[in-house]
Amino acid sequence: MPVLKTLFTAIALGALLLGGWLASASPSWAITAPELRSQRSFQGLSSDLHGQDLHQQEFLKAHLAGFNFRGADLRGVVFNSSDLQGSDLRGADLEDAVAFASRFERSDLRGAVLRNAMLMQSKFQGAEIDGADFSDAVLDLSQRRALCQRADGVNPRTGVATRESLECR
Repeated sequence: MPVLKTLFTAIALGALLLGGWLASASPSWAITAPELRSQRSFQGLSSDLHGQDLHQQEFLKAHLAGFNFRGADLRGVVFNSSDLQGSDLRGADLEDAVAFASRFERSDLRGAVLRNAMLMQSKFQGAEIDGADFSDAVLDLSQRRALCQRADGVNPRTGVATRESLECR
């Protein structure tokens, strides 16, 4: 019986100490597994990713403003809540990409392939889209309408007109 009492006392003391430590831990310790994976894959990443194979990478809440993704393989990439403002995505392959609530303002998407991409709640104000292929991409209606106002050109790889891919009327 004394052994059990000692064991329970040790467990209770450990829980008390652990509880106090957790209460004093900063909120930055509360990180989700996908965010942790994204931070690890983002560490040491150069801002010049021209022509790189990055398919199926995860960039969650990533600050990628001004990055060079020109001609990169970004098929199936995840850019959720990421900042890609002013990034060079010319000729990049973003087929099947997921970019929920991401910012593409002033980005260069000329000649990019965004077929079947999930782009809900993403912003494209001022983005250059001549020759981009948005076939079967899911966009907010307001963003689709704004893109249609300046859609022009034909994608050099798929041969699909940007206006056609956005289903502009």
